[in-house]
Amino acid sequence: MTKLLACGGLVVAALASLGASAATTPPLEVYAAGSLTGVMKPIIRQYTAATGQAVTILHGPAGLLRERIEKGADADVYLSANMAHPQRLAAAGRGTPAVVFARNSLCLTTRHDIGLTPANVLDKLLQPSIRIGTSTPVADPGGDYAWAWFAKAETVRPGARKLLEAKARKMVGGSIPAAVPAKPPSGKELLLLQEKVDVFFGYCSSRGTVPDSELVVVKLPAELQLPIDYGMTVLFHSADPARQARADRFALYLMSPAAQRELVPFGFKPVTETATH
Repeated sequence: MTKLLACGGLVVAALASLGASAATTPPLEVYAAGSLTGVMKPIIRQYTAATGQAVTILHGPAGLLRERIEKGADADVYLSANMAHPQRLAAAGRGTPAVVFARNSLCLTTRHDIGLTPANVLDKLLQPSIRIGTSTPVADPGGDYAWAWFAKAETVRPGARKLLEAKARKMVGGSIPAAVPAKPPSGKELLLLQEKVDVFFGYCSSRGTVPDSELVVVKLPAELQLPIDYGMTVLFHSADPARQARADRFALYLMSPAAQRELVPFGFKPVTETATH
């Protein structure tokens, strides 16, 4: 796949010529992290318009999606909110070497009345009255990043890790929803609005759900940030070369300037330089 990604510009230029034949092919099956729910809609819409290739996508906690694939789920492309899951599939011989196709940052979503700011993040989170919500580690990379952040906080404030882990509640990301909710709020936003938690660890990217007047997203200070790379692998279908080629083409498109530009409005960071020009 690395060799294919180097030719991303060529495949994008050829997309229009694929439309007629792709219209008669089965849809691509894409498994993607829940945090990609918003941004994948315009990307898939553009891809289908350019190629005629239909794409079916299942969103959910990336760890649980990986488990489905390991148990035999019939997916073509897997998009994770970390590198560990696609690397595991690649190491098991199920897919191509994992590549980074997008980047994100860790943010805290909270209510305005909590008074959280980048400058007081750690002090505020360590207050006994502040209830912390996270995704479920292992099942969802968002939970893994939260626990990694607790460890990072320990390097700034000794004793912080134990206190934060004791306070944190694993509240979402333990199951794959039957369907993507058509209306806001999302699970974490509902928990905040119902005042079941005060602060929720998540990504700086957005699905564009709850209005800004309801909740606030607070960026973490630079010294407490973590690298968040989104990984992709194309699952192997050696018995069906045509299907394999269709999956490879979609993966190439995700690395194209056209697709990478769509990441920015949703708060993701593109990985190709041309996407920012």
